[in-house]
Amino acid sequence: MVNDDQPLHVAVSLHSHATSVTVFNGLNFSEWREQVNFHLGVLDLDLALLEEKPTDITDEISDTEKLKRKAWDRSNRLCISFMRMTIANNIKTTLPESVTAKEYLKLVEDRFRSADKSLAGTLMAELTTMKYDGSRSMQQHILEMTNTAARLKSLGMTVDDSFLVQFILNSLPPEYGPFQINYNTIKDKWDVNELSSKLTQEETRLKAQGGHTVNLVGQGAGKVLKPKSKKFKKKGPAKVPQVTNGKTEDKADNCHFCKREGHYQKDCPKRKAWFEKKGIPYNPEHRPK
Repeated sequence: MVNDDQPLHVAVSLHSHATSVTVFNGLNFSEWREQVNFHLGVLDLDLALLEEKPTDITDEISDTEKLKRKAWDRSNRLCISFMRMTIANNIKTTLPESVTAKEYLKLVEDRFRSADKSLAGTLMAELTTMKYDGSRSMQQHILEMTNTAARLKSLGMTVDDSFLVQFILNSLPPEYGPFQINYNTIKDKWDVNELSSKLTQEETRLKAQGGHTVNLVGQGAGKVLKPKSKKFKKKGPAKVPQVTNGKTEDKADNCHFCKREGHYQKDCPKRKAWFEKKGIPYNPEHRPK
């Protein structure tokens, strides 16, 4: 306990600790109360918050009881001073001073705890609808969600770890779909720290692969299927048939009737003989219809 012969030291310590406490603004009671209890405990000044007011000092009480009452009075006075130093002025002026530290804290709670309930509803809505959009790292995204869950806990609304894991999975974009599906199929479920580690690795893989490939959870993870490239055979320049007088020339000395080289179809003796056999006047330019 801080000695009474060190008033200057106590005043400096009290002020130093008070400046590091989040100022109560009417909307952050749970956070403010937690910090007040912590700092007063560190300073060993929280006796008046822990124990009821002792018996008044009279000639009949023992010296031990007298010392206890003096210690309590000192703690009560400094606790109230500390709390008032950490409350916004527009709120502080509406609170009575002629009460004990314990009553003072209870009065603040009764007046402003309803604001905490409203804040808890807002935070829960944020937690359940939060989405990862890639504008920051996966680790930062998960940290924000865990911080929101921690704030809810300080407001008396504890978010179970398994629910937080599911909220994080629900916040992931479509490219993490296979990751989510495979997580639901594995037997051993992860806590938030394990999930954070796995998703950070997955984020790295997706960035390295251009965001188009998702690593599957479990056996076979890390395998990437690469699309097969189509191979095309190089073609040489197209052969263009030579045209003479609007007609395409046949290969030189190649007869289409007898399939022999050395003459054209119009000069083929076999073709001429065939016409004669059929009784058809021979026409070198004749083409079958």
